[in-house]
Amino acid sequence: MKLSSKALLALAISSITATAYAEPASQDFVPTTLAGTSAQSEAKGFIEDFSLGGTTRNWFSHESKYRGGTFSYKEHGVTKTDRNRTNWVQGTILNASSGFTQGTVGVKTEVAVYNALVLDRSKRDIKGGSNRTLADSDGNAVDQWSKLGLANVQFRVSNTTLTAGRQNFSSGIVDTIGNRALPSSFEGVSFNSEEFSNLSFQGGVFDRVSPRTEQSLSKFRSEYGNGTQETDKVSTLGLNYQPLKSLKVSVFGANVKDFWNQYYFGATHELGDAQQLALTTGFNYYKTVDEGKKEMGEIDNDTYSLSLGLAHQAHSLTFSYQAVNGNEYFDYLHETNGIYLANSLTSDFNGPNEKSFQIAYGINMAEYGVPGLKFNIYSARGWGIDGTHYTGNNGRAKFAYDGIQSQDGEKHQEYGVGASYAIQSGPLKATAIRATYVEHRGSENQSDGSIKEFRLVTTIPFNIL
Repeated sequence: MKLSSKALLALAISSITATAYAEPASQDFVPTTLAGTSAQSEAKGFIEDFSLGGTTRNWFSHESKYRGGTFSYKEHGVTKTDRNRTNWVQGTILNASSGFTQGTVGVKTEVAVYNALVLDRSKRDIKGGSNRTLADSDGNAVDQWSKLGLANVQFRVSNTTLTAGRQNFSSGIVDTIGNRALPSSFEGVSFNSEEFSNLSFQGGVFDRVSPRTEQSLSKFRSEYGNGTQETDKVSTLGLNYQPLKSLKVSVFGANVKDFWNQYYFGATHELGDAQQLALTTGFNYYKTVDEGKKEMGEIDNDTYSLSLGLAHQAHSLTFSYQAVNGNEYFDYLHETNGIYLANSLTSDFNGPNEKSFQIAYGINMAEYGVPGLKFNIYSARGWGIDGTHYTGNNGRAKFAYDGIQSQDGEKHQEYGVGASYAIQSGPLKATAIRATYVEHRGSENQSDGSIKEFRLVTTIPFNIL
């Protein structure tokens, strides 16, 4: 699968970098010219380029809270608690996509059916559901459910595509999130224009999100608000630019109606040769200010991260620093991956006025004769969390971040280790298996608490036509 420039940027600036085996990154300037070819001129036809395939993912997670933390659920009207929660779901995506019709204006359609089969249906295990297992109002698992995950029509002229309907979208502010059995998607209209050799433009207007573990569409909410604030209009626009062969830049802005205006800048630069020594530098910056009715309260937030990754043959070592400058969380839209910060891990390390530092090590076993096998380990610490200056806006949004005022000098730490393997050949080629163990420990009023999690995820792609 060809990764978009946004996906490449996200991978390059992530805290755990993969070792590159290419030639030394060139520092040459890349002139901006018209694209040499037109994608639409190469269209094969609506039926001729039809494809049918998808993926099936086995998603297992076991969590244990400690230091007094518990999960709760109801049984026969009585609230019960214990330390553990287990979710086990099989998520399958069946995607049917036509090709573009030939001619000046090409037209194609895409439809994807999402299906979830719950393998652990114990009310005690799933703890009433979450964004992991869909449950009914009594906390019982919905054994099996399906929905239209994607349903859109696309129009293309030259190298510019307009998409209308339910779709995937990827940018530093609005991004499909796929870390559960099924991914999210968005309802709206978007465009992607790649008319220039090293410069592309992208934008969209969305009014609903299709959550990872819900059957129906929802209005947008924030990730860290109290859940009562909703908005039905998110507009975003931005560009991706490669001024040097070794430098990629991304700039996006978004208006989330009555929530905030948010602006994003990201850059990644590569230097050297991984066979000797390579340096990857990643920088991400977000500016968030309140907007309209200020449903989330008064916001004036500057958040950034800087990562430095060293790679030598099979080994990579990454150092990441992150800082939040604001009296509220650095917040983003729920059911999106709109947080391209280096220290966004199990915890986002995004508390008010928080500073954090991470060190990560990765090894690619291809250098030792086992292609597809990788290991990683990391440790991250956050400190200086201070929400005592948060005041809201003295209206109904005053408590959008309820409880943040009690965070005074909070700190936390997180450790993680992971292993992954991608099958290289045969009928199961590209099947990915990943196991991770994470332990997070927070001080008394730190919002993430103290929790341990083991996760095992197997994703199998398949093609029918």
